[in-house]
Parts: sequence; structure tokens; C-alpha cells
Amino acid sequence: MLSFEQKALDYYGDVIINKSLIHKAGFSSRAIPAYVGEWILYNFLVDGELTEESRNKISAFVNRFLPQKGQKEEVKHRLLNMENVKLLDDYSVSVNLKSGKRTLKIPFLDMNDAFISDEIVDKNNLLLSSGVWGVADLFYVPPSSPNEKGQLWMRDFKPFQVGSVDVDYYKECRTNFTTEEWIDLIISSMGFNPAIYTDEQKNVLITRILPLVEPRINLVELAPKGTGKSFVYGNVSRYARIIGGGKISPAVMFHHNGTNTPGIVTRYDVVILDEVQSVQGDSTGELIAGLKVYLEAGRFSRGNTEASAEAGFVMLGNITLDEQHQPVYQDEGIFKEIPNFLQETAFIDRLHGIIAGWLMPRISKDTPSKYFGFKGDFFSEVLHLLRSEPQYTDYVNLNMKLRDCNDLRDRKAIVRLATAYLKILFPDLKLTDKEFIKYCVKPAVELRQRVRDELYKMDREYAKVNIKVIEE
Repeated sequence: MLSFEQKALDYYGDVIINKSLIHKAGFSSRAIPAYVGEWILYNFLVDGELTEESRNKISAFVNRFLPQKGQKEEVKHRLLNMENVKLLDDYSVSVNLKSGKRTLKIPFLDMNDAFISDEIVDKNNLLLSSGVWGVADLFYVPPSSPNEKGQLWMRDFKPFQVGSVDVDYYKECRTNFTTEEWIDLIISSMGFNPAIYTDEQKNVLITRILPLVEPRINLVELAPKGTGKSFVYGNVSRYARIIGGGKISPAVMFHHNGTNTPGIVTRYDVVILDEVQSVQGDSTGELIAGLKVYLEAGRFSRGNTEASAEAGFVMLGNITLDEQHQPVYQDEGIFKEIPNFLQETAFIDRLHGIIAGWLMPRISKDTPSKYFGFKGDFFSEVLHLLRSEPQYTDYVNLNMKLRDCNDLRDRKAIVRLATAYLKILFPDLKLTDKEFIKYCVKPAVELRQRVRDELYKMDREYAKVNIKVIEE
């Protein structure tokens, strides 16, 4: 057992899990996030071990509550026959103010108009925001007349989520780890094997979760296929929402005027635009115009609705590399392979940083963590709760010194990024000036510097800038 694992078990105990067990428990055929699989796994382990008995119990649980997608009609048939069905799924609730109704979304059944009682919603407020994985007791009410429709109802709900999280204790225990040990614990908690990555690659992995811990961080990661760009968002946090390639409407992103329904930027901590090279904008240009305003100020307007949100924004795109494993269009500009409507310099300038995904190796059999780490639901909550703590920004503003950083957007971006690194790596705020510069400020400056370099290639109206860190 490595030193970071032993310390994790000693100081964090019940919120630590052997990350390798998730790959041995038989969840691979089910489309569930790793943090849900870990929740199931933890409830059936025997003294922290995956025994034959616990494996059988997990298999029975999965088969009972998590049917294969091809069994959708079979489940609907059982409901039609008036059977109670218990189903594990990612449930969410929408509120329509015009109709005065709450509607329940059940992804497995491809339904977004099921019914739910006020009492269940009141007990599970997260159903109204990011949605909640859990086991629901469902039943069907047939129509009482030819003009009526049948109704599917949720009778009871058991959410899969951690109870109360003691963030102060989490911070205090960080003091017992060296920085290297803590980084390895974070990497393992994300589901990656820290033993196979260089320090530079570990920094890339940690950079991916910056928007989960600090509000309104906007990033883009460009890399070849198969480097695990989107894995962390779908498997580490239930507060992240991934949108695949295709056409994206302003109604989905910001606000649906027809149903008066808030968009996804109001319900999640970070919105991820995956496979950005295949994304299609709307013909009116409203999406890109709305995104520019939102990325700058955290505000949006549609129709008569004006609102603000705290969600970060991440774009993930595939690019081609040369023989030296560098972007083919390094000289012309690395954004050459993404859609034209996303190449506008005013839009790129609103991104805080470019993640050098081309530094990462392809996913392999050695990629998944073989070590202990924080349970996914616990780690997700910690990152979420740290978003609202202001003392980290104060620390950055007091201690960070930069030269040739006169542009307000540059300064804001670096402060926000350095704050996020600080929250993840030094939540106890016990660090030296050298550690602050090495692990927080320099990586933040590097991320923003890449944005400035690309803007200079795309439009010479953007001056050549070299932001420097003052070390004293």
C-alpha cells in the first residue's frame, strides 16, 4: 500500500474506497457513472473486500433495479399490468409555471412527463437542479375514460447520495499529506492511475476539474481521440452536464420560452460541450451571441427572461497531431479544426484557458486507478461545497504578483484559475509562497497564456503578450 493510500484510510476512513473494485464488480455493461457504481459497491463490500457473496449480491441488485436498455418495453409491460416497478435511474423534475405542473423525467423509459408528489420533491430538492440517481418505486394509473391518458407515478424514492459532508474536517486532514501524496490521492479519486502519469500530465488531469470547484471557469481542451477528455466529467460529479455533438439550441442552454423552463446553465456547476468539432450552431447566431455574454458576465436573456448562473463552460474537441505529438496546426492556430462559429476571437478571448490535452497518452488497460481514493459521491460534494467559499480568492488576490498582465480579462482569468488550483491542492490554505507559485499561479498563467498566443495567431489586433510571474 502506498503512503497516500494509508494516510487516506487513516484520516478519512469511511469515505475512502478501493478504486480498482469498480472494474471487478460487473457494472461495465450498465450505463451508470462511476460514482453510482461505487455507491452500490460500498453497500455490499465485506470488510472493504469484494467477496464472492458480495459479488452475487451486487449482481442481484443490478439485475433487479438496473435492467438493460433493451428491456425498456418489458418494464413498460410490467407497469401496464399494474405491477410496482423499482428502477434505478437518473431522475429529474421540471416545473412548468404556465401549466402549474411538475413533471418527472425518467431517462430509461424515455419519458419526461411522468408524475411525482410534492412531498417527494420537497424531500429531494436536487431533483429540481442537477437531478439525482436513485431507486424509484413506480406505478401506473390507467385512463378512466377514452379521452384521458394513462399516468406513470413515482410512489417512493431512495436517492443515491452522500449524507452530510464535513468540509472543515476534509480541509484539516489535508495537512497530514505531502503535496505529492495529495495530488496522487486526487488523481486516484478521479479514477485515474497516478503511477502512469508524469507531473505535467497529472496537472492536466487536475486542470480538468477546475470548473467543478470554482464558479464560471471557462476552458477548452483539444486533444486526439481516446485520451479521456470527457471521462472525468461524467464519472466524478453529478453537478456536471455533458452535451454531445449536434445542434444545440439557446432554449436548451439558457431558457425555454415556450415552457418557461430554465436552461442547463442554471442547473449545473459545469456544462461540457463534447465533440465540439461536430457541433452545429443555430441559424440566427443567437447561441454564440448568448454564450459570449454569459461567458463574460454570467448573465443571459431570452424573451422577457433575464437571469444569471454560476455554471462553468468546457469545450472538448479532437485535433490532429504531428509526429512530435504536437498539434498539426500549431503555427496557423490550433482552433482551425473546430467549427467556424466557435472560432470568433471575441468568443475565444472569453475562455480562461486552453488545456494541452495533446500531452496526454491514450486510455489503456493501465489507465484506471488501482489504488484507494475518495468515494465519488463524497468527492463530488466536496468540490461542489468549496465553490462557495471566498477565502481562497482573497488569498490569491493578496499573494499573487504578475508582470505584463494589464488586460482585465487576463487578470480575472488567472485569479479564477489559481483560486481553483488552490482549493483542490491546498484546501487547508497551509502552503509556502514557493508552493503557491509552482502549483497554483504558474499553471494558471500557462493556461491563459495559451489563449493569448492563439488570439495573436488569429487576429493581429491582439497584441503579443508574455505574462510573467513575479517570484520573491
